[in-house]
Amino acid sequence: MTEVKIIVTEDGSHSLYHAELNETYHSFHGAVQESRYVFLKEGLDFLLSSFDLDNIRVLEVGFGTGLNAILTSEWAVAHEVRVEYTTLEPFPLKSEVFEALNYHEFFDDKTVKERFLELHKADWEQEFQQNEFFTILKSEDKLQDFNNNSFFDIVFFDAFAPSKQSEMWDLEVIEKTALLLDSNGVFVTYCAKGQLKRDLKAVGLTVETLPGPPGKKEMVRGVKR
Repeated sequence: MTEVKIIVTEDGSHSLYHAELNETYHSFHGAVQESRYVFLKEGLDFLLSSFDLDNIRVLEVGFGTGLNAILTSEWAVAHEVRVEYTTLEPFPLKSEVFEALNYHEFFDDKTVKERFLELHKADWEQEFQQNEFFTILKSEDKLQDFNNNSFFDIVFFDAFAPSKQSEMWDLEVIEKTALLLDSNGVFVTYCAKGQLKRDLKAVGLTVETLPGPPGKKEMVRGVKR
């Protein structure tokens, strides 16, 4: 895979710079604060408050640094909600990269570092139960090749930006993603492009444009009714 370089974002947390795409994995304005806002606050918190589920099936498009996964694992324990977390990543990071990431510094419990590394080191294509509430399945499939027999309650759409990875934002891909959502399923992403909103509406989702995380004006959430 293309080499990536660790960078420090404005909240002090790490992101990665992908030289070939000239793109970062997370917002330069703050990796941890962006993920907590987009995927926890406007994703999982919204889902839980709206539908009161005791078991949540997550599909993440772009495991990347593993930040969203460890945030979700800790969220599941804190809320005592079972989470089945499926994540897609065709280009896993090398160990020397993920072992150097500093996300554990943004939790009160510093033993999060061990659990973060567990997620990265877990076997691919096999379920790994990290604790009573969180189970993860990592797949090296691209979304376009991903097949699944069940539906998801929420999709974390965390691919690189449309300007850098346009094939991940095609209407056909958005339509496939919508088909993977269960009734009342939630699609959440940092992206707020007009074309994405039009495509989400075209495949049957109710679309909200929400205030974005620090440094970003807007983000998008869709719900499959």
